[in-house]
Amino acid sequence: MRIRKGLTAVAIMGSMLVGGAIGATVFSAAGSSAATSTSSTSSTTANPPSGTFHSNENAAHEATESAAREAQENAGQMPTVP
Repeated sequence: MRIRKGLTAVAIMGSMLVGGAIGATVFSAAGSSAATSTSSTSSTTANPPSGTFHSNENAAHEATESAAREAQENAGQMPTVP
């Protein structure tokens, strides 16, 4: 009876250690990818795309855009409004 309790305790401790190691691995991988995507997003914002902006003059596109967006496109600016 005493051996059985000891084996049960060892099995529980082993499963806790394995579960903790797996959890730490999963959470550390998720944290590092989140940090990577945040830094790439901020670098995109800081460095706008190079080249000249070309507006979309397709009739279907023009029908759905606002007057403010059309004004930005006509001025040769990258639109910042929907």
